[in-house]
Amino acid sequence: MVVWRCFIACGFMSFLTIGCGDLAISSAENTKQVVQESNVTQLLTEVKDSQKADKLLHQGNSFLDSNRYKEALSFYDQAIAIKTDSPETWVNRGNALIALHRFEEALASYEKAIAIRPNKNEAWYNRGNALTALNRYQEAVKAYDEAIAIHADKYEAWINRGIALTKLRRYKEALASYNQAISIKSNLHQAYYNKACNYALQDNIELTIENLEKAIQLVPDKYKKLAKTDSDFDKVRDEKRFQVLLQ
Repeated sequence: MVVWRCFIACGFMSFLTIGCGDLAISSAENTKQVVQESNVTQLLTEVKDSQKADKLLHQGNSFLDSNRYKEALSFYDQAIAIKTDSPETWVNRGNALIALHRFEEALASYEKAIAIRPNKNEAWYNRGNALTALNRYQEAVKAYDEAIAIHADKYEAWINRGIALTKLRRYKEALASYNQAISIKSNLHQAYYNKACNYALQDNIELTIENLEKAIQLVPDKYKKLAKTDSDFDKVRDEKRFQVLLQ
């Protein structure tokens, strides 16, 4: 635009050439200053918004840790309204929703986190948990596989993968999954209990007793009480050794 004005004022070429040069520099400097000021203002706004969103996330986490899930969800929603691209907020929002048994909404929240960060281990793992709660076991196994591909030593994913496989009656694969969890953490009472359930469903009393005994040795009261009413043990419930173990 400045050059165009120079050509119009060609009657005073030598003077206006200098003048236009001065105008060009002055205009460029002014434009640069305006842009810089605008960028600084935008950056400061983004920083403030990010800080506010982070504060809301931490507040939500405090409520989540205190089992106050509705309050936690409110803070996560406020944080997301400010900052939509935080995978941590979407994951923890999903966790609050799972605790409230709002599984479909939780699933959508985990999927948002995955869309932002595809290698977010916690998002895949908890997506598997939401799918398991919805009885969508095949999809759950795939989600746990994704979590394990990112973090192979996540024993929780191996256990829950085993549970989903057991629900699908893929007992051999489920046992392999539980054994992998135990290879990561040896005193894993959840894995031994679920192995016992797996063997009981197959009517294998010997290995049911062996694994249930290990679980009870690690956490006696919990598993004695749980096994008394768990329908997975219905096939072996009348066995004397099973009854004695629960006394």
